[in-house]
Amino acid sequence: MRILGIDPGIAIVGFGFIDKNGSKLTPVQYGCIQTEAHTPEEERLMHVYEGMVQLIDKYKPDAVAFEKLFFSRNVTTAMSVSQARGVSILAAAQRGLPIGEYTPMQVKQAIVGYGKAEKRQVQEMVRMFLNLQKVPKPDDVADALAVAVCHAHSYVLNSKLNEVLKK
Repeated sequence: MRILGIDPGIAIVGFGFIDKNGSKLTPVQYGCIQTEAHTPEEERLMHVYEGMVQLIDKYKPDAVAFEKLFFSRNVTTAMSVSQARGVSILAAAQRGLPIGEYTPMQVKQAIVGYGKAEKRQVQEMVRMFLNLQKVPKPDDVADALAVAVCHAHSYVLNSKLNEVLKK
């Protein structure tokens, strides 16, 4: 199973593709889509959308997992990031891909075993899970890989729960 993890943003969208084969997780490709500051927002959103479409079409994931947004202060930033997240979800939905969503606390719990883990702890565990030489940069990329690993760990349980709920 190939999973695309997304850390949404308007300036930087982190992405990470991993393959899950049994309990083995293998990194396929990871990086970020970046948009230029001071560019009209509609152009930035178009760039994010087109980047997502190209990535999905090239690497053909079986599922896409997004980090849910949490903002406590800057409403303007929250709106822009929400819009970028929306165009990313649209790209996945247009291709009929199942979508998973995880809060930052759920991702930390799945990766480190503690929902209030520090960012560096999560990054180091991602490096170890995926047998990477170093923590991917920028942080958005490591976060996207963490979301993909979280989905890989949660997928089996969520699938079984959905089967039970459908009965």
